Amino acid sequence: MRETSERPGDGPGEASGDVSGEASAPDGTTREADEQRRTRAAWRGSLRSLARGREAPMSERLAALAADAASVCDLDEAPDTYGDGVVAGLERRVAALLGFPAAAYFPTGTMAQQVALRCWAGRTGNPTVALHPLAHPEVHERGALSALSGLRTVHPTSEPRLPTAGEIQDFAEPFGTLMLELPLRDAGFVLPTWDELVAVVRAARERDAVVHFDGARLWECTERFGRPLPEIAGLADSVYVSFYKSLGGHSGALLVGSEELIGEAVTWRHRYGGQLFQQYPAALSALVGLDRELPRLPSYVTHARVVAEALAKGFAASALPWFRVHPQPPHTHQFQVWLPYSPEVLNEASVRQAEETKVTLFRRWRPSASGPPGVSLTEVTVADEGLDWTAEDVREAVGEFVRRVVEEEGRATSG
Repeated sequence: MRETSERPGDGPGEASGDVSGEASAPDGTTREADEQRRTRAAWRGSLRSLARGREAPMSERLAALAADAASVCDLDEAPDTYGDGVVAGLERRVAALLGFPAAAYFPTGTMAQQVALRCWAGRTGNPTVALHPLAHPEVHERGALSALSGLRTVHPTSEPRLPTAGEIQDFAEPFGTLMLELPLRDAGFVLPTWDELVAVVRAARERDAVVHFDGARLWECTERFGRPLPEIAGLADSVYVSFYKSLGGHSGALLVGSEELIGEAVTWRHRYGGQLFQQYPAALSALVGLDRELPRLPSYVTHARVVAEALAKGFAASALPWFRVHPQPPHTHQFQVWLPYSPEVLNEASVRQAEETKVTLFRRWRPSASGPPGVSLTEVTVADEGLDWTAEDVREAVGEFVRRVVEEEGRATSG
C-alpha cells in the first residue's frame, strides 16, 4: 500500500510539496525544492493551460478571495466562531443542494470520511467497510481506518472500476457499510453507468448494509449519470464532498446525512480535533466555488471529451511507440494519460514545453502503480482555461511535447 497523507496531484496536476530529508544542493536547498520552484515558475509563466494549478502566489489568491467574497456573504458580519456564521450558512446551503436534512463542515475530507465510517460502524454493529482497494482510505490515509477507529476493510473487486451489483451480492463475508468513491480517482476518474450505480446500491441494501459516497468529486458526475445532484446523492445514506478540488476552494469538506448521523458526527469531529476556532476564509472560498465553478462543470466535462480525443489523435500521429488515454471518452473533466517513459523524462519535457512555448499541456508525471515497468501516467484536468483550446490546438501542443520527449529520452539513454 502506498502511504501518502495526500494524493499526488490533488488540485489540477499539483504534486506534494514535501521535500524534507532529500539530498542538499550546494546552496543548502534541496534539489527537489529547486526543481519545484523551476516547475512552478514555468507553469506561472505559461500563457495557456488546460486548467489552473495551485502555483499562484498567496498574494494573488488572497486578493482574489477579497474581491469575490462580497458576492457571497455580507462581509460586515462577524466571522464564524466554532462553526457558526458563514460556516453554518455553508452547511445549510450544501445540505439543501444535495437534498439532505443536515450537514457538518470539516477541515479535511479525510477526517469527514473517517468520522462517517466510524459512526456507521457503531450504528450497524459491524466494523467492516467494503470499498475498492484504490479508494482514498486504502491508498492515501496511512491505515487510519484501522489505526484510529478499529475498522476493517474488504474489497468486493480489484478490477480498476467500482464493484458490480453481482460482486456485492456474491461477496463471501458480511459488511456494515459499502463505500463508493465517485468517481474512482486512482483508476482514472471512472464512474459506473446510472443503472449500474442504482443496482449496486440496491444490492448493498439487500445485504442490510448502509451506503456512503466518497463524493469528493461528486459535483462533476451529473453529466455521466444524466441526473441532478440531489438524485445522485439521494442514493446514499451519507455523502462527503470536497470544496478545494473541482470547486477551487482553499480547503474544507462537508458531510451530509440524517439529523441523527450528523449530530454524532459533530461530536466525533470535536474529538478528532476538527472543531476549529475560525474557518471563514475557507468557507467563503467554498461559497464562491459553488456560485462560479459548479455551474461551469458540465461544460468542462463536455470539452474534456474533445481534448481527450485530440490527445489520442496527436499521439497516434507521433513518433511515440505507445500511449493510452483513459478512460476514452472521459467520464468527468479529468482523465489519465499513460506513456512508456520514466517520470523524469516526461516531467522535464513538460517543464521545457512550458518554459519554451509558454504552453502547459501536462503537469506532474508519476510511475504507474498498475502498469508495466517503465510506464508513467499523468492526470489531465480541463477547466475554464481549457475551454478555448480547439482540437487542433491540442494536437499542436502534443507535437511540441513529443519532440521534447524524444530529445530527453535521447539524452537519458546516451548519458
